Amino acid sequence: MTKDSGVTNLLTRSLEEHLQALKTLLESGLDDVASSGRVICDALAAGNKILLCGNGGSAADAQHIAAELVGRYEDQRRAYPAIALTTDTSALTALSNDFGFEEVFARQVQALAKPGDVLIAISTSGKSPNVVKAAETARSLGCKIIGLTGRHAEPLADYCFITVQVMSERTARVQEGHITIGHLWCEMVDEILGKEG
Repeated sequence: MTKDSGVTNLLTRSLEEHLQALKTLLESGLDDVASSGRVICDALAAGNKILLCGNGGSAADAQHIAAELVGRYEDQRRAYPAIALTTDTSALTALSNDFGFEEVFARQVQALAKPGDVLIAISTSGKSPNVVKAAETARSLGCKIIGLTGRHAEPLADYCFITVQVMSERTARVQEGHITIGHLWCEMVDEILGKEG
C-alpha cells in the first residue's frame, strides 16, 4: 500500500463514519432535534435566554451556536439572547480558582439563569462533571436543559428535558454531529421566529 492510498483509506473511513453518524441521527434522532429546537424557539419567543456550556471542542460549539443566535444564521432577523458560559476568562479562572473547576459553569448558571431559560449542556461523553453540575443547577432554578451527547448520555441525560445523542464513540464524529444539530436549531429559529417576529 502506498502512502497516498493509506491516507485515502484514512479519510474515506472518517468520512464514512461521519455520514453514518448523521444518517443515524436522521433515522432515529430527528424527533429529538425537532423537539429541542422547539424548546429553544418557545423560550426565545417568550423573552427568555439560552445559556450554553461545554469543554474543549464543545466550548467552541457553545460559542458558535450562541453567536448564530445573537447575530444571525442566514436570514436577517432580530437578535436573540444567548450566552456561552465558556468565554469570560476572568470568570472562568476566578471561579475555577475559588470554587473548583466542577463549579465553573454552575456558578454562572446560578448568577444568570431564571425560570424559563434554556441551558444547552454539551458533553460528548455525557460525563463532564462541570457540565453535569451546570445542568443540575439549571434544573433546580426552573430552566429546561437540552443535553448534547454522544452514544453515552448518562449521567447528564438524567438532568435533561431532552437529550440529543450522536451515536458514535469517536469524539470528532460526535462534535461534527453537534454543530450540525446547532445549525438545524438555528434554521428553526430563522424559519419559526423570523416569520413570527
